[in-house]
Amino acid sequence: MLPAPKLSELPAGDSAIIAAMPCGRPALTRLRELGLVPGTRVKVVRRAPLGEPIEICVRGSRLAMRNHEAAFIELAAS
Repeated sequence: MLPAPKLSELPAGDSAIIAAMPCGRPALTRLRELGLVPGTRVKVVRRAPLGEPIEICVRGSRLAMRNHEAAFIELAAS
């Protein structure tokens, strides 16, 4: 069985649905408060020239995050 893809691995321009996010991490708690919860569609808008931060679109808002935060967010297998 293949591991679930992570948000940090999603190419710019692609979208996916959040499958899971771990609890107990302050940075991820803040992202959940901003609308990144399981079942929500996210789209990677672009990446900075050196690969991070990444800009994502979620529920009509644009957010920037580091790859180490995005690596905790599991996406639904397509």
